[in-house]
Amino acid sequence: MKIGFYTSTFNDRPLEEVVEFAASAGFDAIEIDVGGHIKTPDQVTGAVALARGRGLFVSSITYFGNQLDADPTRRQELRAKTAEFASAIGEADVPIFLIFPGRDDTASDEANYDDFAEFANRLIAQTQSSGLTFAIENWPGPKDNFIGTTPKGWQELFRRIDNPRFGLEFDPSHLIRIGVDPYQAMEAVKDRIAILHAKDTAIDPEILQAVGYHGKGWWQYKLPGLGLIDWPRFLRQARGSGFDGTLSIEHEDAAYGWPGKDLAARKEGERFGLDYLRNVLNGL
Repeated sequence: MKIGFYTSTFNDRPLEEVVEFAASAGFDAIEIDVGGHIKTPDQVTGAVALARGRGLFVSSITYFGNQLDADPTRRQELRAKTAEFASAIGEADVPIFLIFPGRDDTASDEANYDDFAEFANRLIAQTQSSGLTFAIENWPGPKDNFIGTTPKGWQELFRRIDNPRFGLEFDPSHLIRIGVDPYQAMEAVKDRIAILHAKDTAIDPEILQAVGYHGKGWWQYKLPGLGLIDWPRFLRQARGSGFDGTLSIEHEDAAYGWPGKDLAARKEGERFGLDYLRNVLNGL
């Protein structure tokens, strides 16, 4: 497996600086955030070349946005821009394009799944020549209600999108905080995992007891190895299922400068994650 990180942790820094750090720190790969580091589709080629020029594998490019926005104008604009990015990313020979399904709160679950699947299938058809893989991260969204972020939701999507060029950026940290067993969940979708997010979750049982699941402050995202996930078990399972892609650190650990605070602390966090995951992989 390659080890990389998602550049959103450094969205306040120019991509040139982020790429230089990634290369000098010994990372194999980089996952580039559109919002922070690639503003428009015509910038994709230059950003990818910059990373490759420092010997980094560009594992994926990620584009935030609610693809099921209830406002038809915003939805149409986002999808049009998504299609433009997909074309540029495919031409740049980046293997994976990450998007987020979102949700239309005014529509039924079935309508949401049908609508997103129709759009995803259209993207797949439009990029047949490049063979670009599309994936969604199982982030539940700001209201914890995005579709396709649970085992049941994945099956709803895969039933409608049967092309293997659509899959998951599997992030176990989100599953921990919503009460889903990440190991069992990964086994059920092992053939549709395109990339792994390396992020952990810690839970404070005393705060949870005081405020309950709907309260705040009882869980925190952590760097790999600092939360509840058994990474040797998780990565052994992934490798045993045939996964040999990129393990991309998503650093959202407040103890290491996130979000957008001390830059040295953020870099220290990335290095910690890299060293930890290297040691785990070497020990498998």
